[in-house]
Amino acid sequence: MDAFVFQNPVKLIFGNGQTKERLVTELKPFGKKVLLVYGGGSIKNNGIYDEVTALLEEGGFEVTELSGVEPNPRLSTVKRGVEACREQGIDVILAVGGGSVIDCTKAIAAGAKYDGDPWDLVTKKAVPEAALPFGTILTIAATGSEMNAGSVITNWETNEKHGWGSPHTYPAFSILEPKNTLSLPKDQTVYGIVDMMTHVLEQYFHPQTNTPLQEHMCEAVLKTVIEEAPGLVEDLENMEKRETVLYAGTIALNGMLQMGVRGDWASHNIEHAVSAVYDIPHAGGLAIVFPQWLHYHKDQGSTKLKQLAERVWDLDTTGMSEHEIAEASINALSSFWSSLGAPSRLADYEIGDDRLEEIAEKTMVNGPFGNFNKLEKPDVVSILRASL
Repeated sequence: MDAFVFQNPVKLIFGNGQTKERLVTELKPFGKKVLLVYGGGSIKNNGIYDEVTALLEEGGFEVTELSGVEPNPRLSTVKRGVEACREQGIDVILAVGGGSVIDCTKAIAAGAKYDGDPWDLVTKKAVPEAALPFGTILTIAATGSEMNAGSVITNWETNEKHGWGSPHTYPAFSILEPKNTLSLPKDQTVYGIVDMMTHVLEQYFHPQTNTPLQEHMCEAVLKTVIEEAPGLVEDLENMEKRETVLYAGTIALNGMLQMGVRGDWASHNIEHAVSAVYDIPHAGGLAIVFPQWLHYHKDQGSTKLKQLAERVWDLDTTGMSEHEIAEASINALSSFWSSLGAPSRLADYEIGDDRLEEIAEKTMVNGPFGNFNKLEKPDVVSILRASL
């Protein structure tokens, strides 16, 4: 494995009742003026908004609200948040929602401390030197953004979507209550499951050697999600399964699984380009693209695919060739996602081949990419065409 340094400063507060118990205490050290960031209004329907705003009022905080964060959070919304922070003299930000709301909040927090266009930070033309402190109350098990420094922002005017991050954009604290995910509809629940599984798989396919512990940890998270997901999709109000899947989503991308390894992340780069053009759900795009990435690399990835087949999918590979094992392992993943209700083709979103070249070009903004195996533009086009 590679040499590594691991540090995660996020205070993770897990369990039902923790918002009431801890929110005011966690916010108070940062000041009185709070920017409350949330999405399309679902938190007003499920009671979370009322609970949070009542606690903020009781705590004596001055609250400014920023609502309407998109599923693929947009630069325009980030700029609205930055402007609100400056105009209102915001001390601390509170993100209430899923990964999109938290990602947007990270960009607002860094942008509020930067004199230029926050897009400079996303595109790495500038490096954040500071950020406003922020906390999160998570409502969707999916991205792991509640315990990492990463963020993905879309510039809809230019159809660009990029991931970025900074040591300054870790949440100060994150409150995870399983009950806050009970009202999630089936499609968002499935998308969250796909998202966290791809995060694990991106880290599983890495070029480093002598990483048995990292691989077994990845396999443990995958097996747990695979065991719990079907029952959760059938019983969306199952608190125990919500709890397990919520925790799995955090572990999937809080840095623990990637110590000493460099995951691939090419599929994420491709999907970012697809949703930058078509604005489809991120995890829906991953459910389509990732299996095709695996098919494209099944020869180079045959060892890992064999491990997945035997250790995760419990397939009997006796008498099978490497090629057959690889195909069986990939098909098991695709079939599992399809059984939950995830999309399998770009056609499911009415996407054809008319903009494949444009999408592929967008993936190449930083040159060849992928740590497990480098991709050039023709490779991307081939993966996209196979995804149709």
